Amino acid sequence: MKFAFIADIEAEDGSKPRAEKFPVSFMCKILEVSRQGYYAWKKRLPSDRKKKDVTLTTLIVAIHVAHKGRYGIDRIHAELARSGYAVSPKRVRRLARAAGLECVHPRPYKATTLQDPSHLAGLVDLVGRKFVPGGKDELWYGDITYIYTMTGWAYLATVIDGYSRRVAGWAVGDNMHEELVIDALKMAISNRGPKEGQVVMHTDRGSQYTGANFRDTCLDSGIIPSVGRTGICYDNAAAESWNATFKKELIHLHVWRDVAHVRKASFEFVEVYYNRKRIQKELGYLTPSEYELEFDNAMVQAA
Repeated sequence: MKFAFIADIEAEDGSKPRAEKFPVSFMCKILEVSRQGYYAWKKRLPSDRKKKDVTLTTLIVAIHVAHKGRYGIDRIHAELARSGYAVSPKRVRRLARAAGLECVHPRPYKATTLQDPSHLAGLVDLVGRKFVPGGKDELWYGDITYIYTMTGWAYLATVIDGYSRRVAGWAVGDNMHEELVIDALKMAISNRGPKEGQVVMHTDRGSQYTGANFRDTCLDSGIIPSVGRTGICYDNAAAESWNATFKKELIHLHVWRDVAHVRKASFEFVEVYYNRKRIQKELGYLTPSEYELEFDNAMVQAA
């Protein structure tokens, strides 16, 4: 502390005339420290570990800011590894805490899709909670989540590829009618162009998904509909997990004006960030786009 005080005074005196400066020897005598000890302290450089901590902290903060606080320690650690920094998760956690960084947290889930008993005949579960298929466009799953805005509720319907977790289709509206989930499905069909009988479309038993129009849209496009069992939330857990991520990393961080505001932000989150930038532990810390590219390359090599 005394050496630091002397250094501060010496720095302040740098531009003063010689007659107005406090001699170092005088300050050391007043503070009862040795002049030799002060100069030895000044020459002492930070350790290599401390210098690397400074570099790592700068990178950790940059990753935290770039992902708007959405990344926890595991993803920050993975991003550092992707950039060539081999450090332990414990060190990353220590530096992140020292920098005052906090990841966003989820809020409780609330169901939005309700059954319509008149639509339940002939529905089957073709997935059995096996949400990770062997390749892309073999299993899609979908759900609806709700967003409160200052002008009323907004709703987001999604279609997600079970292999890569990529959002293949989505739609935002001011109601939960069947047209909302059909719009999301049509976007997925347009984006992916699946072959007839290639894809199973798995959802819960909400009336939007068990209605004739949605099922006809599936069957007319060669997609096989599947639904979870009544009252078993785990049967569509993969879709609900994505909803929780969407709420945690976007919705709960802002106040929403209206449906148009939600739609614009959802586009940025899904198409710009989630599908192309957000790495996932389950994908080997790759993004959905990178994971699908690896699959495509493997298929080309196998052909």
